[in-house]
Amino acid sequence: QVLKEIKKHSSAVHPCEDALLPAPQNISILSTNMKHFLTWSPVIIQGETVRYSVEFQGEYEREYANESWIPICECSLITATVCNITEDISATVAYNLRVRANVGARRSEWGALKGFFNRITTSLTPPLMKVIADGYHLLVELEDMGPAFQFCVLYWKKGQENHISKVVKEVSSVVHLDTMEAGPDYCVKAQTYVEAINRSSSFSQTQCVRAQGVTSMWLVTALISSAGFAVAALTLTFLTWKTSKIFQYSCCPIAVLPDTLKVSEPPTQLILRGSEEAEQCDLMVRVMPSEEVLRLWFQETL
Repeated sequence: QVLKEIKKHSSAVHPCEDALLPAPQNISILSTNMKHFLTWSPVIIQGETVRYSVEFQGEYEREYANESWIPICECSLITATVCNITEDISATVAYNLRVRANVGARRSEWGALKGFFNRITTSLTPPLMKVIADGYHLLVELEDMGPAFQFCVLYWKKGQENHISKVVKEVSSVVHLDTMEAGPDYCVKAQTYVEAINRSSSFSQTQCVRAQGVTSMWLVTALISSAGFAVAALTLTFLTWKTSKIFQYSCCPIAVLPDTLKVSEPPTQLILRGSEEAEQCDLMVRVMPSEEVLRLWFQETL
């Protein structure tokens, strides 16, 4: 009876241990600029670490290899819920993808992507771009998006409808577009192009620049002109003054006074001295009686 109970209990436990794990859900693809990622919702097992494995099936495997599946080595028994499948999606054909959960020896059913994935559906974005004016040289710096990408660059003189296009196949450094004229703005925009899928992105935002050094040259010219005008004005003033002095000397020469006629002291000093001498003269005058005056007169006459 005891053995029967043990067998009964064992038969109740083992099916639970062998039960399948829940399959991953919400499997989808995120694909931008030829970079592809498979994502899914996590499988939650209380107290356990769930790992995942991913496989793909391309056109060749479906039609010529008995519908076999190829494991993605980088996404075998991983704990993350995302797998970079870019290197495995190497052709522009329809791919099947699937993912399975693992906890020890226990596994889930495969959770498959609904429908197929073709890299032609990847989302292409315009390149990051920086337009540079180096003196009169129009330059553009483009984001390096990988060897699969080319760039179509359009540039034009602002106000004109004639757009000039240039294809940039390799982004190694700054690209020289054209030599600018002084004055007008030059505008640039660019789009990405992937030859493998024969698709292009939309154009980037237009950026405009003007030839550097134009404003500074005008400023230098203005400063030089102003300085020249000032020098000319000063020179003319000096020549006018010098000429008037020459004419004045020729027509009305200055008479040189003899030393005896030169006044060595200021006029105010002379006036004060004359006033003092007059006062001293007045002090020396003496009033005499009339009898004495007559006596002196008779003495002189005799």
